[in-house]
Amino acid sequence: MDTMIRNIYCVGRNYGLHAAELGNEVPEEPMIFTKPTHALTKADGGEIALPGGSGELHYEAELVIHIGRDYKQGLSVDELVDRMALGIDFTLRDVQSAIKKKGTPWLPAKGFKNSAALGPWHAFPGFDRLKQVEYTLVKNGEEVQRGNLNDMIFNLQVIVDYIADRYGLGEGDIIYTGTPAGVAAVKDGDRYELLWGEEAFGAFTAKLV
Repeated sequence: MDTMIRNIYCVGRNYGLHAAELGNEVPEEPMIFTKPTHALTKADGGEIALPGGSGELHYEAELVIHIGRDYKQGLSVDELVDRMALGIDFTLRDVQSAIKKKGTPWLPAKGFKNSAALGPWHAFPGFDRLKQVEYTLVKNGEEVQRGNLNDMIFNLQVIVDYIADRYGLGEGDIIYTGTPAGVAAVKDGDRYELLWGEEAFGAFTAKLV
């Protein structure tokens, strides 16, 4: 990755319809988990190798923000964030379901290699502008997910303040901000395109191994 990345934070169940489609309750506060930096992989048009022998693998398209300066209380999202991208939080859903029953950490389901696909970075246009544009995930030529930041349960300001207060937030950290409804299983050879409005923000072909 050309941009420095230090910590990878992710927000779970941040769209109500996505929580509902998986039969989960809507959280009362942000649900935060992390991925190792080894999970990062570029969605730059080529193939992404993904696990094909551990049950269903789901795609989850998300807005990703890059923190451009160390957090200080009172700073706004517009002051903290310098770049944005679209990405995929890949999830081994059957593994996750088993983990939930055991009450053990999500790392095997969320943190495997290549589980954090990331399109190219773009200048952050400001929170108000972000809310005016929808992002989409297209699979094999058909739209499967559409995200609107107005539908987030916890907006970007709440997310950055929450993470900073509990875990710390500084320059080089990135945040996967949650996925809208429409997640489903990845099949070998599927072609995915990430769009911000009508603009291409990343693409890849899934290679299950």
